[in-house]
Amino acid sequence: MVNQNRGILLFNMIEIKNVSKHFGGIKAVENVSLNINKGSITGLIGPNGAGKTTLFNIIAGFYSADFGEILFEGENISSLRSDELFKKGILRTFQIAHEFENLSVRENLMMVPGNQTGETIFHSWIFRSKIRGEERENSKKASEVMEFLNLDHLADERAGSLSGGQKKLLELGRTMMVDAKIVLLDEVGAGVNKTLLKKIGESIKTLNRELGYTFFMIEHDIEFISSLCDPVIVMTEGTVLTEGNVSSIKNDERVIEAYLGN
Repeated sequence: MVNQNRGILLFNMIEIKNVSKHFGGIKAVENVSLNINKGSITGLIGPNGAGKTTLFNIIAGFYSADFGEILFEGENISSLRSDELFKKGILRTFQIAHEFENLSVRENLMMVPGNQTGETIFHSWIFRSKIRGEERENSKKASEVMEFLNLDHLADERAGSLSGGQKKLLELGRTMMVDAKIVLLDEVGAGVNKTLLKKIGESIKTLNRELGYTFFMIEHDIEFISSLCDPVIVMTEGTVLTEGNVSSIKNDERVIEAYLGN
């Protein structure tokens, strides 16, 4: 699908059409419609309880929408499970990193690619040579990812012993182990020191610019959002309040009242 903005043709990677999700009497997401353009780094901000994480969970297949539909590259994906969306290249990170804490950083990365031959006991006996080849390729890819993210010195460390910022980098690295098309980042900057936050931001920009990743990110740090995102979408009380560039968002009285003033 294509939309036009200021004379420029923009291709929609994600189209959200009139999506609602209720939990009992709580309208967590109510009649939300928005587009995520291919190749963009789109920000999503709003006060706590605005519906941001619920919307992410709907896109990623963790929740089913009560109403509306979601299109991915023109295909209706509203009824697909999270594992099916993962195979299509839709990946999601979490505010609290979900690492395998007793595995090493390298092992965490090597766990990501799906359909590995050694996943079944039968294949592990019959296709040993093929499995060793896949493991070499995955280990090589993991080394490249760790070097890119400056995690190579931690390759053999238990993931559970990493700092909060290092765990966020590891989650970003996990998205690089497969052919991601769009990555949903849930507060990737939360609890991260300024040095690592800068590295995360630089990594996101490089993945976007050089590998064509599309990002849709929830973030409370308005300065971090400002350095990365265009456009920025603002949600409040389960609905979309407005959308625009960072400058227009910062100067919107409705946003100041609903979000920045909180």
